[in-house]
Amino acid sequence: MKEVYLDNSATTKPFEDVVCAMEETLDFLYGNPSSLHTKGFESERLLKKSRKIIANSLGKKESTITFNSGGTEGDNNVLQCVARDRRRVGKTIITTQVEHPAILETCKFLEKEGFNIIKVSVDEYCNPNLDELQSYLSKDVILISAMAVNNEVGTIFPIKKINEIKGDALFHSDAVQAYGKLDMNGFEGDFLTASGHKIHGPKGIGFLYKKSAVRLSPLIYGGNQESGYRSGTENVPGIVGMAKATELIVPNIQENYEKVKMLWRRLKKGVIDIGDVIINSPDNCTPYILNASFMGTRGEVILHRLESKGIFVSTGSACSSNKNSKSHVLKAMGKTDKEIEGAIRFSLSIQNTAEEIDAVLTVLEDAVKKFRKLGSF
Repeated sequence: MKEVYLDNSATTKPFEDVVCAMEETLDFLYGNPSSLHTKGFESERLLKKSRKIIANSLGKKESTITFNSGGTEGDNNVLQCVARDRRRVGKTIITTQVEHPAILETCKFLEKEGFNIIKVSVDEYCNPNLDELQSYLSKDVILISAMAVNNEVGTIFPIKKINEIKGDALFHSDAVQAYGKLDMNGFEGDFLTASGHKIHGPKGIGFLYKKSAVRLSPLIYGGNQESGYRSGTENVPGIVGMAKATELIVPNIQENYEKVKMLWRRLKKGVIDIGDVIINSPDNCTPYILNASFMGTRGEVILHRLESKGIFVSTGSACSSNKNSKSHVLKAMGKTDKEIEGAIRFSLSIQNTAEEIDAVLTVLEDAVKKFRKLGSF
């Protein structure tokens, strides 16, 4: 059978138009945007055009967008620099137990620097406990960071509500799994981070949205690029590629959502029909992610069985998959060790088809049943 890629939460295949736009930039428009000659001016124009495309996708001013290397850098920029800039105001940062490692590991670092880190719990569906969050609010809280969509189970976080109850704290949302899939136009928080390679753009490029009225010192110093917020020669081919992906995907968000929702329902039904399966993703999650535990199996073994047939899935976050640790997300949701061990994350994109889903289900059922017959569990 042909290759079927269902690990789109880890990264997506770039659109052909994205690749073409990047190739043209690399071949002909390769000047440094800071150079004072024609090649530099050409590159600078591309930079400005791309910034406008990204800003318009959020309904924001171009001056609020800073290009960087991706979500991890953006998350570090917000957490570390807000902590540094506002430590005289307070030393408490609130986040959730199920954030991406880019947030949780940065919080660990800040904790060693003397900051108080509070991680709000989640329920069985990965919804953050807003009453608990509100109970922690005080004048000492300088920042709240909550993802827009959970990257392992697809739960959509109530970021608008969190922003409304934040009090005097600043609010940041890691929107890596939401940007280009949910409508983020009109985002009301103070900071938003996103990555190009999650929306069929290139790797190594992303952006940070910062509300105009909010001060934020740089994480990287040097040549004063990006209005001094992020030094280093801009990755113009990457920026152009991300902007092209945004142009192609954002205007069709609702149409894409409905298409992927149909695939998600088809996949979910087929997974349940295999039997003895626990669906970890809530019914109202983003349709781009389906997380399920196949009881009496080990997710890693099933993953490699599927891989041998040209089907690519994951057992959790790509940024923590190399560590011998159980999913912190499923653990926070109250899942048992057996449920966590048998978990598989299927992540869809608009490039998938119903025929692919059916092919995956056939191979998946066979793999699960053969493993169970071994009687290993």
